[in-house]
Amino acid sequence: MRLQQLIGYGAGLLALFQVAVASPLADPEEPEVIVTAQFPEHNAFGHVVNGESNQIFVTIENKSDRNITLENIAGSFHHPESNRLIKNTTALSYKLPLLEGAKLQLPYQFYSEYVLFKTGDIRLNLWLEHSVDGKTYRVTAYDSIVTVVEPEGSWFDPKLWITYLIVLGLFGGLGYYVYITFVPQPKKRKTPAVSAPVGTVTATGAGGYQEEWIPEHHLKKPKARRTKSGAATSGDETSGAELSGTEGRKRKGKK
Repeated sequence: MRLQQLIGYGAGLLALFQVAVASPLADPEEPEVIVTAQFPEHNAFGHVVNGESNQIFVTIENKSDRNITLENIAGSFHHPESNRLIKNTTALSYKLPLLEGAKLQLPYQFYSEYVLFKTGDIRLNLWLEHSVDGKTYRVTAYDSIVTVVEPEGSWFDPKLWITYLIVLGLFGGLGYYVYITFVPQPKKRKTPAVSAPVGTVTATGAGGYQEEWIPEHHLKKPKARRTKSGAATSGDETSGAELSGTEGRKRKGKK
């Protein structure tokens, strides 16, 4: 029984020692600086617009008896349930002195990204880093759940119009491909070409003609034949001597 009690006491002392080592005491030389952050009045619900610049105001009050220097303001986005780090925000450097007992409000701009964030809840953590006597201290300014929303659409947004044009171009190209692939196309009728007549064209003044259109038997010239008088005449022509001989024979027959 005593052995079990001793083991229990030993385990309790070991647990207390681990807790003391894991959570060290705060630095007693750290100046008392109060830092708070709030969204503007037009964004009272703490909405973070996806893909755009978001603004939050950080109020710093130096309640110590020493002057401090405001180094920078930075932050990070975390998963709302597991507190897993998603992305760090851009650190904005100030390098401004803040006298003892003074109070100051500074704007802080941060961006969300389309690729990393989706619409919904996300944890936003912001902090201020200040220095005094060569030592730097970090004070939490904001640690709460915010809602990521999409930007409001506008008909005059060029990005929206470019997206619509790209989508329409893709659908138009796809529709044309389907049309020429699956819709039967009408066959084109071939009209025979009319060939022009080939040959020598002979023309004489206004009454010109083309020989290739005239039949061959009309183009042949009659052969010349000899008469009794010995003169050569064509078959279409009759000499005066032949006509006179023929008339004389007719008269002798009548006698």
